[in-house]
Amino acid sequence: MTKRLYATETLDNLLLKVVDKTMKQVFTETGTKVIYDFLKNNSRLKREEIAKKPKIFSTGIKKLLGSGAPVIEKMILKNLYSKLELKLEEKDGYEFSDHIKELRKRLKG
Repeated sequence: MTKRLYATETLDNLLLKVVDKTMKQVFTETGTKVIYDFLKNNSRLKREEIAKKPKIFSTGIKKLLGSGAPVIEKMILKNLYSKLELKLEEKDGYEFSDHIKELRKRLKG
């Protein structure tokens, strides 16, 4: 596992970078700003809080994107796991926030 990467960059910082990059790839800079503004205004979630509140992030983008939200969440997770040199294992009943919780546990151990 990439303990060196984790030591130099916290999971929270990495997740935020990956969310930014993935959203900008899909929605461009302007679209990403619109999404962050929506989350701030409708879910009271600031961009900087996404890593600490993944469940609220997930709920917020589901409100905005509907059935497209899981696609974006999966892209974010794949990119995050790739940065950590891990393989994303899809599990029945697992949501975005469950994967983030599990990653936190894995990286602490």
